[in-house]
Amino acid sequence: MYVVLLTYTAPLVEIDYVLPEHAEWLGRQYERGYLLASGRKTDHSGEVLLTRPVSESRLEAALAGDPLVLRNLAHHRVIEFSATRTGPELRALNETLTR
Repeated sequence: MYVVLLTYTAPLVEIDYVLPEHAEWLGRQYERGYLLASGRKTDHSGEVLLTRPVSESRLEAALAGDPLVLRNLAHHRVIEFSATRTGPELRALNETLTR
């Protein structure tokens, strides 16, 4: 699994202009089954994405298509982790139980 930290690198006025396209991109990532959760950081400096276990190359390819990244308005930091404990809602994704 991955936590993706998206950091805005432009003023919010520029970010807000591209948010509808970014929201469509997020929707496609949910449809593909890549994302479990997403949302804006409370300080409005960026977003946090929680992904399902996917290959790193697929995740990187998906992130490269983010309109915010394509317009150089944000960058992603990807943190990989192995879920060793989960709540019941995520138990099917617990990597240690699926091996």
